[in-house]
Amino acid sequence: MAESLRISIADNGNDKKISGQMREGRMEEGVRINKYLSEAGICSRREADRQIAAGNVTIDGTAAQTGSRVMPGQEVLFLGRPAVKEEEKILLVVHKPEGIVCTAEKREKNNIVDFIRYPKRIYPVGRLDKDSSGLIFMTNQGEIVNKMMRAGNMHEREYVVTVNRPITEPFLRGLSGGVPLIELGVTTRACKVKKLGSRTFKIILTQGYNRQIRRMCEYFGYRVERLERVRIMNISLGDLAPGAYRSVTEDEYRQMLKMLAKSTNLPTGQKKEQKNGYQTRNRRIKKTD
Repeated sequence: MAESLRISIADNGNDKKISGQMREGRMEEGVRINKYLSEAGICSRREADRQIAAGNVTIDGTAAQTGSRVMPGQEVLFLGRPAVKEEEKILLVVHKPEGIVCTAEKREKNNIVDFIRYPKRIYPVGRLDKDSSGLIFMTNQGEIVNKMMRAGNMHEREYVVTVNRPITEPFLRGLSGGVPLIELGVTTRACKVKKLGSRTFKIILTQGYNRQIRRMCEYFGYRVERLERVRIMNISLGDLAPGAYRSVTEDEYRQMLKMLAKSTNLPTGQKKEQKNGYQTRNRRIKKTD
């Protein structure tokens, strides 16, 4: 059975405040023991009531009663074993504006965690330059999204780029064929590039070297004026406004799990790259956009 994702009800805007108040209220009142056991995946509420009546459930060492409530920090035992409520899995699609830094470090005044102000602890996964905008994931679960961000897993990331002068066909061919990044000692993989306007193009990468797109453009004498990430794998930014966020949908999550089924968590330097078009290195290279 595919892993499921319980989507958080919080969203930015007025709904965020309301949902936060609702959470606080539930925290103060606690959760009914049969509901707690059901949400923890232990058993149904009806079965929980039977086990409670049989004396098989305790809260902080005291036998639970029908209607007992579990408060934060209390220990629940079911048939003598800890009944731990599974942490809500959060995976947000965030539209990072320019000027916001993809870090949880508090000493960075423009860090994305403080900017989003989500009511639960989450962190950014992967990076996007301070001067760039677009899709960034924020989550409380690292394993799945780390697989998504590993360059060796060949997952697509799509960007819309505006440069400082008119685009030529030789420039587009050069980008798509692989570009030497001399200072990093690598050549980029072949990639898909499509012209969108006189100075704007779309590019789809399966790597994420430090300032990769900017370096690729500089190699051909172009300067990036605007860079926006619009897609990672099957998750698209869509019409999400800058500074806004949303939870991934159940359908998006299921499709993502299928795509990640054969992915690895190994750092790129520990997984041998396939094909030509770039040089492999056994050293770790910082990855951003």
